[in-house]
Amino acid sequence: MRRLILLRHAKADRPNAVSDHERPLAKSGRSQSTVMGEYMAKEGLVPDLAIVSTSRRTQETWQLVQPAFASHIDQRNDPRIYEASVDDICQAIKETEASVHVLLLIGHNPGFEHLAQTLIETGRPSVLSRFQLGYPTAGLAVIDLPIESWSEAGARIGHLERFETPDSVNS
Repeated sequence: MRRLILLRHAKADRPNAVSDHERPLAKSGRSQSTVMGEYMAKEGLVPDLAIVSTSRRTQETWQLVQPAFASHIDQRNDPRIYEASVDDICQAIKETEASVHVLLLIGHNPGFEHLAQTLIETGRPSVLSRFQLGYPTAGLAVIDLPIESWSEAGARIGHLERFETPDSVNS
């Protein structure tokens, strides 16, 4: 069994004359990141490895999430996750070492939403219905995969264990 955690970057600012790749987090995004990191740590959603898009907003999200964990989490930056297709993200997942049982990806929509839709076969109705409402900034999908190796990750095999947002964990 492997666990995949997909965390969409927190709310980003849109400053003038700044490329999309270099957009920083907004003030609310910094708060969202901290809230989601604290939630993950409290719930035992501790990754063995974090693969993070190279965009500024995803890097800043991880910098604010990571301190919530008691131990250091290895980080790998992967440019394939920025504006990525499902196939590109899947390739990054499939290349993950066997020693990693809980994998966190921090990236973007629509790639993460499409990836989750591709992987998920089952989930509690309440969790699935919340997921179907959309994948907002700082949205967190936890998908359990009945596989022994990340190379086996594929369509319609996952169980959506939970889907949370900053609003849902604060209510």
